[in-house]
Amino acid sequence: MATDKNNLDGLKIDRRAGERRGFAAWLAAGVGVLALALAGTGWWLLRSQAVEVRTALVRELEVGGPRTLLNGSGYVVARREATVSSKVTGKVTEVLIEEGMRVEAGQVLARLDDTNVKASLLLAEAQLREAKAALAETGVRLDEAEKELRRITNLVASRIDTQAALDHALADVNAQKARLDSQQATVAVADKQVAVWQQQLEDTVIRAPFAGIVTVKSAQPGEMISPISAGGGFTRTGICTIVDMASLEIEVDVNESYINRVQTGQPVEATLDAYPDWKIPAKVIAIIPTADRQKATVKVRVGFLSLDERMLPQMGVKVAFHEREQKAGGNRAVAVPKAAVQKQNGRDVVMVVQNGRVERRAVTPGGAKGEETVVLAGLAAGERVVIQAPRKLTDRERVSESKRQVK
Repeated sequence: MATDKNNLDGLKIDRRAGERRGFAAWLAAGVGVLALALAGTGWWLLRSQAVEVRTALVRELEVGGPRTLLNGSGYVVARREATVSSKVTGKVTEVLIEEGMRVEAGQVLARLDDTNVKASLLLAEAQLREAKAALAETGVRLDEAEKELRRITNLVASRIDTQAALDHALADVNAQKARLDSQQATVAVADKQVAVWQQQLEDTVIRAPFAGIVTVKSAQPGEMISPISAGGGFTRTGICTIVDMASLEIEVDVNESYINRVQTGQPVEATLDAYPDWKIPAKVIAIIPTADRQKATVKVRVGFLSLDERMLPQMGVKVAFHEREQKAGGNRAVAVPKAAVQKQNGRDVVMVVQNGRVERRAVTPGGAKGEETVVLAGLAAGERVVIQAPRKLTDRERVSESKRQVK
């Protein structure tokens, strides 16, 4: 019976143990609330305490030049460029130029063999002298015939001579006049023949058609030269190539989808590939009124506002087509130290100090300028931005500006 009583006592509910567990739970909850209260109080104390930061003044600057509408690339070309050849086929006897030499208009560049031409000219001149001598003789005979006619005419009037003698004298005068006209024509033909051979002799001297620089020397003494491709590969078709450096300009192929951004007279900034730091002012001369079907481009001619000896034909060049007119005051922008701009969530932001608190603000950077970053949008001149803080700042957090400021 005692064993049964012990078993029944084990089945009783211990109410005091439940009370102890409830008290422990309440005690744990109280400790948690107290911990949260202490944490909140500490956070509030930290928030209420200003963080000392270094700031810098946002300064205004002006981005020079008008806005760029389109970028392109092309080549420097010469508007006046010629491969100088001769008008006749002949052997080169003398070449008087070298690459890089400057020549003037009409300057002798080369000479061809003129032996045969000179001989023909001498023959034509001799024929001209012979024709002039015959003409002079006919003139004398005509004068004699006219005197004879006057004498016969007087004799016939006096009934001393016959009408037949008068007719014979008159026929002789007419014949001499006809012979004189024929010989005058012969003299004119001989004179023209002399002029032809003189011109052919002049054609053996090759002269510069305009002033410029010799860029290519194509022939040497002893070679044959011809204005046409005669004689196969043994005959040259030119003496040299001359470029008028005063006619240099730029040719740019602009995609036809963007040709509406280009206008005649539009300002252009050119940069030679050989001199990337040299900005050359230029302008659009003309837009060629046709498109290239294969490349889907339109050719644009750009002229330099001033020329320089560093500009050479066939140089590569980059061009930037600008707005035709620039607004008064230019395009305004501001600059801040590079340390002020941070990356957050893929965006460029700065912390702006206003009324003792910081404001996170997104900006649009426009590139570096020395130790500063150019900001195109998001900031105004005169504002102050954080450049150094002891820790990461949150939006609207209280700050105090250090006495060591960056101006």
